[in-house]
Amino acid sequence: MRVSPDGIVAIKGFEGFSSVAYPDPGSADGNPWTIGYGSTGPDIVPGMTITEPQAVDRLRADLVKFEKGVESLVTVPLTQGQFDACVSLVYNIGLQAFKNSTLLRKLNRGAYSSVPTEILRWDKNDGKTMPGLTKRRKREVQMWLTE
Repeated sequence: MRVSPDGIVAIKGFEGFSSVAYPDPGSADGNPWTIGYGSTGPDIVPGMTITEPQAVDRLRADLVKFEKGVESLVTVPLTQGQFDACVSLVYNIGLQAFKNSTLLRKLNRGAYSSVPTEILRWDKNDGKTMPGLTKRRKREVQMWLTE
């Protein structure tokens, strides 16, 4: 599966665009550094800049990795909305966190109805509730519930 155009718009909206690399605002140590539409990686360093078209290209490349990751980790069928919600979540929390999550264990047991509650639990960074993450998780729940 691939993230739908609506899913991409949502992810871009959640992440916002930054042409200049910035430290993670919710992290105690500022890591990871981020640029474009939420792209992270070892090549992103303080002072780095990016154009909006470059950021879109990077987002597309990042999404392929997360789409493949969700497809490999989720063993039950997903609707487009459920897939979009999972990829959006994983784009934000990372594949390793998703792989080790209670959410994934419950989903792979077929407990689809428990997923919205599990999504909502992922609204903290360094132990602090982040209003932006709470808003994002509520929107991801809406995506999950969309056919």
